[in-house]
Amino acid sequence: MSNQLEKVKELIELRAQARLGGGEKAIEKQHAKGKYTARERIAMLLDEGSFEEMDMFVKHRCTNFGMDKKHYLGDGVVTGYGTIEGRLVYVFAQDFTVSAGSLSETMSLKICKVMDMAMRTGAAIIGVCDSGGARIQEGVDALKGFGDIFYRNAMASGVVPQISVVLGPCAGGAVFSPAMTDFIVMADRTSHMFITGPSVVKAVTGEDISFDELGGAETHATKSGVAGIRCKTEEECFGEVKRLLEFLPSNNLEEAPAYECSDDLNRTSATLNTIVTDDGVYDMKSVIAEVADNGEYMEFFPEYAANLITCFIRLNGSTVGVIANQPTVMSGSLDCASSDKGARFVRFCDSFNIPILSFTDVPGYLPGTEQEYGGIIRRGAKLLYAFSEATVPKINVIVKKAYGGAYVAMNSKHLGADIVYAWPTAEIAVMGPDGAANIIYKNDIAAASDPIAVRKQKIDEYTEKFTNPYIAAARGYVDDIIEPDSTRPRVIAALEMLASKRDSKPSKKHGNFPM
Repeated sequence: MSNQLEKVKELIELRAQARLGGGEKAIEKQHAKGKYTARERIAMLLDEGSFEEMDMFVKHRCTNFGMDKKHYLGDGVVTGYGTIEGRLVYVFAQDFTVSAGSLSETMSLKICKVMDMAMRTGAAIIGVCDSGGARIQEGVDALKGFGDIFYRNAMASGVVPQISVVLGPCAGGAVFSPAMTDFIVMADRTSHMFITGPSVVKAVTGEDISFDELGGAETHATKSGVAGIRCKTEEECFGEVKRLLEFLPSNNLEEAPAYECSDDLNRTSATLNTIVTDDGVYDMKSVIAEVADNGEYMEFFPEYAANLITCFIRLNGSTVGVIANQPTVMSGSLDCASSDKGARFVRFCDSFNIPILSFTDVPGYLPGTEQEYGGIIRRGAKLLYAFSEATVPKINVIVKKAYGGAYVAMNSKHLGADIVYAWPTAEIAVMGPDGAANIIYKNDIAAASDPIAVRKQKIDEYTEKFTNPYIAAARGYVDDIIEPDSTRPRVIAALEMLASKRDSKPSKKHGNFPM
């Protein structure tokens, strides 16, 4: 056998060794936990046969604490690029079979390399997290590795989409990288994110709490708002990532993929003419479905701050970001959590050239000491800032209530909305008729022989004179009052008109977003 063939044989053997990660026993342990390996996950995510692995032969350089005797090819992360539905993406998947996926200096170098290449070539970055945190044996070098990754998360923000899929532990400093990305996907039972684990929490605070209660998928999907997508299985997680990418451009210089629209562009919906009930309780998701191509939408954070809906739809085959008040939850009022949620979504859409469509039915900001102490002033301002800053096409449909500062915050003309439509049911006012009547007609009500009857009379009077949409339309704050059943064709026509929109803001380094 020639020397060359010997070298080729050696290469093949080394590749086979590298693909085993931490070895067969470690792989068996991973499978026993109901988890896939890093390479199995990449195979589920990417088009078959498209993955090109990089840095397969990298080894850590640590010699402390016996680490010089523990070497695995590729170290604890698998990196490279491939395609999803033919589109280029970069991926890294932490390998828990190697030192529990703990981050080493060389692992960070591998991750940073693909992140740099993603930014240079304009392709999305997908990170699969399954790690015990920093590799303690490497000390400050591991911390440097985290810092290098965080820096690139910041640099890539608004340049290419960043998606994190958490499918195992993600603890300590490791949690901050996913937190800096655009979307976090978690799976029930196997995904956990926390700064400090249950044992530390108990030692410091006395709280006895499980891994799931502290940082499981349900916790982050319902309480913290960290996870935008929660799934039951790893397979479902990757399916949702693929679905998400269908709505996104590859970078900030491109438009999102457009698909042939099989739905009638001029389709009207008689359902919308009767959907708003007298008691004001209806499901805004039904409105969104009636307007969207084929009634389809992809929602984010459905279990967190459910009083505000954030989702992607398609109109005439093109991606549109939707933000809408939900009357079935807290009457659709804005609070701290929904303001954070909405502002982040608006800023993402603006970063990646995705037009924004809002559906407004908001009675105001939620009152109470919990909200005031929680920073509603500062956090509520985020939504105002996000809409004001956004330069993409912005369309607002006022369905019913639009009261006070919340009316302004929900993509009003005053924050730069390009087109504002109102349904005949719209109520645009400083506050609701009940409260307004109590203030304006306070003396009349107090002096009446039948205060209840007079109060009702004054509420009806105020409603008729001051809350109807024609007053705002007369001032140009509403561009048109439309039949609800024509919402879909009117919005599509407006988006077509706005397709060539160009907007510029004052030259500056950056604004000071109310964090």
